[in-house]
Amino acid sequence: MRRRLAQRLSSRKAIRFPGMSAKQTSFDGGHPNLALVGDFGGTNVRLALADISPDVPVIGQVRHFLSKEFPRAADTIAAYLKDVNGDRPSIAVIAAAGPVRDGSVNFTNLGWSLAEQELIALGFSSVRIINDYVAAALATLLLEDADIRQIGPGTPDRRRNTAVMGPGTGFGASALVVEDNGHAIAIAAEGGHASLPPDDDVEIEVLRYLMRGQEHVSIERVLSGPGLRSLHEALNALEGVAEEVRDAEDITRAALQGERHSLRTLERFCAMLGGVAGNLALTYGAQGGVYIAGGIAPNILGVLERSDFRRRFESKGRLAAYLRPIATRVIIRADASFLGAAQAARALRRG
Repeated sequence: MRRRLAQRLSSRKAIRFPGMSAKQTSFDGGHPNLALVGDFGGTNVRLALADISPDVPVIGQVRHFLSKEFPRAADTIAAYLKDVNGDRPSIAVIAAAGPVRDGSVNFTNLGWSLAEQELIALGFSSVRIINDYVAAALATLLLEDADIRQIGPGTPDRRRNTAVMGPGTGFGASALVVEDNGHAIAIAAEGGHASLPPDDDVEIEVLRYLMRGQEHVSIERVLSGPGLRSLHEALNALEGVAEEVRDAEDITRAALQGERHSLRTLERFCAMLGGVAGNLALTYGAQGGVYIAGGIAPNILGVLERSDFRRRFESKGRLAAYLRPIATRVIIRADASFLGAAQAARALRRG
């Protein structure tokens, strides 16, 4: 399987990043084909080593950390390097949940910061910090059918732009834009902080409820783990349902077991996710497909498939025919972000 995928990938066009430049030092240690790859989310940190010499990077020595157990982001990387065996990596690529500016990131939902200079201080010769959804976008170039669950009709096309989005601790979004020469550029975005778009009377009332005392209600105020709880609270208030405050995991668990009010909330969540997915497809011209990443969607596939997700995706008036052939796909491979970070590491190695 790997050989077939490698042969298929070998004919693909090159990938480049806007403003890509490796941070170099005189450090001469570390294996040139071994990269540390990291996925720093709002709750968890995952680190691994990637062999970037094959067409499909090989991921190993995966470790998970709780962000709350470390005072600084760099401390998790130092702890990881002490724990792993074998050759030391020469390259480090960290996918971070937050906007990356001038080689540093302030984690939107965490309170940490991390700069490329801190990675250099740990001994890496080439380093890069990228947005976590840039990594997700790059990963779509390497995913097989077994790594994905399609929701509804449509045919993916890697020759065209793709969009990647998804709910987790927050809401991420990005795109892979294909130029006329076939090069694919990964675009970082902060789409989760765009304004929440209501699509019917119920959602208008939900927005009014959430706007109490707020100047702005973003997409991730509803389409995220914490947002699911806010949506449940709003719908209960609008329907006069008295209920104790519950977290997203409890609401999801109850919905999957068929509990009426929780299922109503999760179905509404999926419908609104479909509406946002359609908006991003139009915004990015994502005729190659829309991919849903993040930790929530793989756990609610049954509800997602039965919900109004796909109807809302296509329900864009005169542009419905434009959206109808576009595939919507959930990434179910757990280490997809590592693949994307490894793709970025390969670009660093090439210079």
